[in-house]
Amino acid sequence: MAAKISGYDANQRRISTQALLQQIYRSLEHGETEFEVTSSGHHNIGGPLWTEDGRPLKFRVKNPGQRVGSFGLEGTEIVVEGSAPADAGWLNAGAELTILGDGGDTTAHCAASGKIYVAGRVGTRSGSLMKHDPAYDAPEFWILKNTGSFSFEFMGGGIGVVCGYGREALPSILGDRSCMGMVGGTIYVRGPVDGLSDDVWVLSLDDGDQAFLKENMPVFLGKIGRPQLEKELTDFSEWQKIVAKTYKERNVRSRTTLREFRTQKWVGDGGIFADVVKDDYAHVAGLVNVGVDRIKIPHWQDKRFGAPCQVACPSNIPTQDRINLLRQGKFEEALELVLKYSPFPASVCGEVCPNLCMDACSRRYIDKPVAMKELGRLSRNVAAPQLKAETGKKVAVIGGGPGGLAAAWQLRLLGHGVIVYEADKEIGGKLRQVIPTDRLPADSLESEIQRIKDVGITIKNNTKVDADLFVNIEKESDAVVIASGAHNPVVIPFPGHELMTKGLDFLKAVNAGKYPKVGKRVIVIGAGNAGMDVCLGAYAMGAKKVLCIDIQRPAAYKHEIDSVKALGGEIRWPVFTEKVTAEGLLTKDGEMIEADELIIAIGERPDLSYVPREWLTDRGMMNVDACNQVVKAKGVFSIGDTVQPGLLTHAIGGGQEAALLIDNYLAGKELEPIVKPEMINQSCLSKELFKPRNRGKFCVTDAKDETLRCLSCGTCRDCTMCLEACPEGAISRVENEDGTFEYVSDDDTCIGCSVCSGICPCGVWAMEITV
Repeated sequence: MAAKISGYDANQRRISTQALLQQIYRSLEHGETEFEVTSSGHHNIGGPLWTEDGRPLKFRVKNPGQRVGSFGLEGTEIVVEGSAPADAGWLNAGAELTILGDGGDTTAHCAASGKIYVAGRVGTRSGSLMKHDPAYDAPEFWILKNTGSFSFEFMGGGIGVVCGYGREALPSILGDRSCMGMVGGTIYVRGPVDGLSDDVWVLSLDDGDQAFLKENMPVFLGKIGRPQLEKELTDFSEWQKIVAKTYKERNVRSRTTLREFRTQKWVGDGGIFADVVKDDYAHVAGLVNVGVDRIKIPHWQDKRFGAPCQVACPSNIPTQDRINLLRQGKFEEALELVLKYSPFPASVCGEVCPNLCMDACSRRYIDKPVAMKELGRLSRNVAAPQLKAETGKKVAVIGGGPGGLAAAWQLRLLGHGVIVYEADKEIGGKLRQVIPTDRLPADSLESEIQRIKDVGITIKNNTKVDADLFVNIEKESDAVVIASGAHNPVVIPFPGHELMTKGLDFLKAVNAGKYPKVGKRVIVIGAGNAGMDVCLGAYAMGAKKVLCIDIQRPAAYKHEIDSVKALGGEIRWPVFTEKVTAEGLLTKDGEMIEADELIIAIGERPDLSYVPREWLTDRGMMNVDACNQVVKAKGVFSIGDTVQPGLLTHAIGGGQEAALLIDNYLAGKELEPIVKPEMINQSCLSKELFKPRNRGKFCVTDAKDETLRCLSCGTCRDCTMCLEACPEGAISRVENEDGTFEYVSDDDTCIGCSVCSGICPCGVWAMEITV
């Protein structure tokens, strides 16, 4: 009596394939050899299994899943009641598999031995990769009806029998493109066949073929329960056989010329593109072409795209140009170049700037960003560039901070007369007033401010501009730059706010040498960069413990936070203040944080009471257009924190751009917004050409050595790699009369191979697709 194997548990829920197969294994261990399996799409039923004593195994399966009978071994007989899904009999190794319905796709796929009988039709790619090991009987694959397309592809051995019963009306019993890549075996087929591969011959049956079919057809029909069809299916006048061509026969081919292929198969009458392409073929491009026949054309696009460092830098400094000059040995010219963009390369770029350029640097994908701080410090003592001829124009700058001085510096270099009005006793703004000297060495700042003074800028210190003075300044000047910054600290009006010290006032007192008194315990409200400066100032003034709080994630840069933590400072967020008392700060959670001193540093707003109210936005900032010109005051430009809060380097970049716009304004030109270049895509750069340095051991000993590390993104470094690598010698280097150079590709020699684009480390060569 057969062992009952169920694919359901006691609650009639489907069990896993693994659980079902384990039932079969346990039954085998108990000596069972016959199985009735009620499946529910379970896989791999029927193989590979065997008994220790060699007794045959019999399976009768209902509703199997994929790969029924796969790896079936000799001595195993499997009968499927109904149809089977894909891969039935896959890699059959000797089992007898009978499917009393249809077989799915890839039935008998890779079968190597045994017999597979199908009472219906089979799906696509059935019989593919069948093979025959001469040490064993050849596999047999019998099908009552027909196959899907691509049947018996790459067949290497065995026998296929397709009876075509009831399918005589089909255009092909074997579907489309059958027997592709067939190299061995025999297929017997009854009925029409079409679309066969050129790898096979279709032949009539010989006596041996008829004898094989006559002997084995009754066996097949008996297995599938259709013995009454024997007479009809042994009428051999309807049969033919398919065999593979020999290697030699397959390689006898009549070559079609390219022209014949184009005119007969491609676009000629009946060609696959005949309805959309009309061509007389008066000119036919070769496989390798030059000139207009190229699919790709190279273009040398020097400076078409901006380097990531340049685009990210608010001061617009093209470090790639600076490094290229250093690479060429033009040391003074390289260090002078940065002064055309910022008068503070050492103080700001080299000391206090968060260096957004380094965050964007392509070199960081290789090892470490190019050392921008060290490069900036190289320009500390460089003399000012040559001034242009005097224009006779006079420009007033309100505010002697970094933005105002940057504007004044650039305007003076352009040949304009400049007067700077500064309310403090000395110019420098927050660079001098606020930033701790341990972050910005005083001698570095003094050196660069002296360089600004040396170019002939008139400076009026201790001159606070009010409304009356501003009217006179506007009348006496050809243009005005408003760069008075933001010096009014923001204070939140919660109870007790009058007990707090304003962070800006505290920092100004520290930098002025007034040694403001602080207690042992200090709380700083606001964890931005200014808040970190306040924390450092508090420690410098004698605080023992400084706690910095904020309602959100600290906005300060990591290195600023690390400096505070290194002194023992603590950063906490989110902390919401309920009120301030003489004892300290009470949070909205009810916690009293005791403190001797509370300092608030959450930002500043500009004092613009000296300009007409209609020049301001609803938020009290200067209302400017895209060219930073005041909307209601022609010839008056505003930059920096008077327009929107930003970094020191934003103010410097704003000053530089304002100077260029004012120069155009004074020349009577129409003003157009200054647009940053489009950043080059990282995929254009050949970073694999650069050897990575050891990240852990990397240190900068000489900033000039950064010439070896900079990729010169988007700007040609004149390395000649494209010239040397071009396989056709199509590229040449051309010296221009003005001392510049360019690389040129000869259209009559270039084959559009893209080697120049692929080898260029800078991403300067680009390929234009012409089709």
